[in-house]
This record gives sequence, C-alpha cells and structure tokens, in this order.
Amino acid sequence: MFETVAFYLFSVLTISMFSIVVFSKNALYAMSALAAGMILISGFFFLLDADFLGVVQIIVYTGAVMALYAFGMMFLDTTQDIKENITHSKIIYGLWIASAILIVFAISAPIVTNHLMLDAPLMNPDLFGGTNPQQVGVILFTKYLIPFELAAVMLLVAMIAGIVLVGKKMDDSITLCDSYDEQMTIEEFDVKDEK
Repeated sequence: MFETVAFYLFSVLTISMFSIVVFSKNALYAMSALAAGMILISGFFFLLDADFLGVVQIIVYTGAVMALYAFGMMFLDTTQDIKENITHSKIIYGLWIASAILIVFAISAPIVTNHLMLDAPLMNPDLFGGTNPQQVGVILFTKYLIPFELAAVMLLVAMIAGIVLVGKKMDDSITLCDSYDEQMTIEEFDVKDEK
C-alpha cells in the first residue's frame, strides 16, 4: 500500500516538475524544476530497492549536471530571444534520421543481446553473493554492454561539441572586447585633441 501511494505521488510530482521545465519561459524556474524532477526520479529507484541508482541519480544528475547548467546560464544572456538561422536544412534532416536510427539501435540492442545469460540470479543477493552496486555492474558489463558503451561515446561527443561551441563564443567575445577597447582608446584621444 505504501509503495503504491508513493509511486503515484512521485509520478504526479515528477510530471508536474517536468511540465514546468517545458512550459516555463523563465530559465531559472525551468532549471530549478529540472533539479527537483531529477531528485523525484531518484525516489522511484529507492522504491524499487535500487539504493545505489537512487544515490547516483542525485549525485550525478542533480549535482553535476545541474551545476553545469547553472554555469551555462551564467555565460548566456537568457533575456534575449534566440533567432535560429538554418541555412543547411539537409544537415537537420540528416541529424533527425541519425537520431531515429540510434534510438532504434539502442532499443533493439538489449533484445538482440538477449542470448547473454548470467550464471546467477540477480534479484536475490543471497544467491548472487553481492550487493546492489555489484549487481548493477554485472548487468551493465554483460547484457547491456553495447548500450552502455554507446552512451559513453555519446557523452564524449556531447562534451567535445560543448567545448567547441564555447570556444567559438569565447573567441567572438574576445574579438568584440578588443574592438571595443580600441574604439574607447580612439575616442579618448579625440577628446584630448579637442581640449
């Protein structure tokens, strides 16, 4: 009875938090609701007796990822409207097709690798002789090895893309600052010449 009530409570709260993320126009409200939604998702893991995954959810997503979003918000001006200038529509269509293929592959990988069987039952720690983190490790590196590696590659690509994008924006801002400093210096000389 407790698990059922807690499940429905967490479900309603999680859906409401993520709907605030989607529909909010204020970036700070959206980010705060996203952090709350991530914490509420960890409640599902605790209900399923997956304590390790619940703690990892809180530490990794709520701690590290939300801190990354906060730093990103500090560097961006969230008051300006973003106008997208899409010049190469073929690239957009290619990304959509690649995303669809990747999703199909990620969903079908556990089905295809279903022939990988474990020697010990994973749901009973007494028979397996390990704790929850050990069980997660065994599952990740046997049955779900391919999706796990694909997720690692996708995170690496996202990290490199983020570094490249920030590097381009930093170069533009430094160039603008240099030209602004030169303009201010010229104006100062003009004022001195007039005196």
